Amino acid sequence: MKIKTQQKRKGFTLLELTVAIMVGMSIGAMVLAMLNQQIAFLRIFRAQSFLNEEAPLISAHVSKLLINAERFSLYGSLDDALAARNPRLGDSPVMVLRFRQPDGSIREGILSWDDLGQGDALYYYVRPLAGALGEPEWAVTNKPTRVSFFVEDGIIRTLLVGPAREQITFSGAMQ
Repeated sequence: MKIKTQQKRKGFTLLELTVAIMVGMSIGAMVLAMLNQQIAFLRIFRAQSFLNEEAPLISAHVSKLLINAERFSLYGSLDDALAARNPRLGDSPVMVLRFRQPDGSIREGILSWDDLGQGDALYYYVRPLAGALGEPEWAVTNKPTRVSFFVEDGIIRTLLVGPAREQITFSGAMQ
């Protein structure tokens, strides 16, 4: 008498392969959906990074300068500011700040939204006591697409327009 022994199978059935492929495709689709969601989130975060990161720093610098200033004047250009001609209260890219020194003398600093060959940036100059205006002391920022100063209801305001056309206005005060 011959006993039949069951032979071991080598391979998978069609049903098993179908289930494995479906599970793999489902996992792949979930991973792609999560990747797409992450990329969309990073785009939104990057678009708002100007408001979250850069604008508060600009506000801190400008506010610190305004608090220490004795007076300010607004001008349409750096040349007008240096010649002290055509001061204005409206939309101005240049603000001259006057500071009283410990010895009682007055020094001036200038915040100017200019293009010095590397794109627009908000520069801070210290006005020399004699001679021509040199290079800026530092660039406060180059992230906005526009910076302007104006007076509204007797309060100095700074308007920043970000790279995604977002706008933020800071109000300053002087002591």
